[in-house]
Amino acid sequence: MTQIIDRRLNGKNKSAVNRQRFIKRFRGQIKEAVTDAVTERSITDIDKGETVNIPTKDISEPSFQHGHGGRREIVQPGNQEFIVGDTFPRPKTAGKQGGSNAGNSGEHMDDFVFQLSREEFLEFFFEDLELPDLIKTQLAKINDYKLVRAGYTVDGVPTNINVLRSLRGALARRIALRSPHERRMREAEAELEQLQALQSDDEALHRTRIRALEEEIKELKKRIARIPFIDEFDLRYNNRIKQPKPITQAVMFCLMDVSGSMNQERKDIAKRFFILLYLFLTRNYEHIQVVFIRHHTTAKEVDEEEFFYSRESGGTVVSSALELAYKTIEARFPTSEWNIYAAQASDGDNWDDDSTTCRSLLMEKILPMVQYFAYIEISELEDKKLWREYTTVKSLSKNFAMQRIKGLADIYPVFRELFKKRQPAK
Repeated sequence: MTQIIDRRLNGKNKSAVNRQRFIKRFRGQIKEAVTDAVTERSITDIDKGETVNIPTKDISEPSFQHGHGGRREIVQPGNQEFIVGDTFPRPKTAGKQGGSNAGNSGEHMDDFVFQLSREEFLEFFFEDLELPDLIKTQLAKINDYKLVRAGYTVDGVPTNINVLRSLRGALARRIALRSPHERRMREAEAELEQLQALQSDDEALHRTRIRALEEEIKELKKRIARIPFIDEFDLRYNNRIKQPKPITQAVMFCLMDVSGSMNQERKDIAKRFFILLYLFLTRNYEHIQVVFIRHHTTAKEVDEEEFFYSRESGGTVVSSALELAYKTIEARFPTSEWNIYAAQASDGDNWDDDSTTCRSLLMEKILPMVQYFAYIEISELEDKKLWREYTTVKSLSKNFAMQRIKGLADIYPVFRELFKKRQPAK
């Protein structure tokens, strides 16, 4: 019997397969731990890993021992409490659970602690979410390439040799090199045949000429035989060039109300929602561009820093943000080249009849251009006019969704509801 002992040092990713097998086996416990974690941690910690405790009973392996064969009925001595069919109660553990008092008896095993990496945590967190109509168009902005065939070249690696083209070139070379020798050999053979058929007065000269022709023919045959069947000069390689390859791209419009009615707590909720949304988008598209629009009575496109941390405030005209988003799409993001998404956060307060204008802008201009529009209202009240107008939009449009957030605890449930996986249409 041969035993093989692997004494190689552990490679950098040698345990990766075992780790994936472990995650697959305890997927239920890990998924539950991730669900509990997202309800407790802040959005700034969402892209960090997580420590998972797996109870000892879940990782214990069954053990088998040799026992007595057949069925046996036995009576244990000292049994005055149980008869056949009774269930034994679980033995009491020694010491109090979680207590601080020391004991002199009993032992137990700690839970197995497993650390999830950032990527593994996000994989579990987003696994049952999706973007509706994820890929609709191919982009015009191309910065990725694929290799395509483009004729032949005389240089290359052996794996790229084109056998047919190489043999064709070798045949042409052999014909070109052999032709002069074969022509001369035919002439020499014909002359030799004539000399051998004729009688000459000068016998010595006659035999000398015959021997010369025979030597020449022999030398010509050697030259022809030395011509190689294939030469390095004949080799041709498949030539490949880089060709631009279309890849998917998307743009996300983030619209946030920063009016005076949006207090700091509501703004913080909106910021957390958008950060979570951006993190989700970057996992679904190779190229994602985000447009940040803040608004009070007027709307302004800003950078990420100003969007999340500016303290500017004022009145409320929601339509100003929708109008700016529509103009930006028309100017910079043609629908034939971009997958367009939009998300809007507001407390529902709006100026006079502007809510009706918002409904018209969405129905007539924005929704026909975007793949998905999500609206969150950060408010505990349910009778605000903007919400009622958007309810009409929702009933008429398949690519519009809306949810209400009342507090920090609602951010994750609402986000998951907006982007949960849809059943395919039958």
